[in-house]
Amino acid sequence: MARAKQMQERRAKAKSEAAGGDRVVATNRRARFDYEILETLECGIMLTGSEVKSLREGNAQIADAYARIDDGELWLFQMHIPPWAFAVGFGSHDPDRKRKLLVHRHEIKDLHDQTQTQPLTIVPLKLYFKGGRAKVELALARGKKQQDRRQALAKRDAEREIARAVRNAEKFT
Repeated sequence: MARAKQMQERRAKAKSEAAGGDRVVATNRRARFDYEILETLECGIMLTGSEVKSLREGNAQIADAYARIDDGELWLFQMHIPPWAFAVGFGSHDPDRKRKLLVHRHEIKDLHDQTQTQPLTIVPLKLYFKGGRAKVELALARGKKQQDRRQALAKRDAEREIARAVRNAEKFT
């Protein structure tokens, strides 16, 4: 009897997490390696019905995507959302079309000012669902030079070696 109750509680917990929690669809891990992230911004994204269905299946690629301000609006370019398997003909969408991002006017103005005065770019870091709505986490970023990337790799390797040495020292003492 107790086992059945535990299973029931576990299923209810999993169901509530799936319904209310954030579910990440795609991440851009390469962006953190190629760019120095200065600040992040969460924004909504305008999608068609078949795009949302495809995202709910976990299909999206944002590795090559970037955002740009055109005519006072923020647009996301080169994000690939493959067509939903059951949307054919009129119901399907162009996988690589530009998509409008939903942010406040003052945030667009701030981003525009910063990208015009400094050599910065706007890259997506994460695409996820929050409260049933598709969201994109954008980053205002500065491109790293090759030397900076090598230094970051060397620093990460050094930290890994230190952690390994500490674990081994604790193990043998």
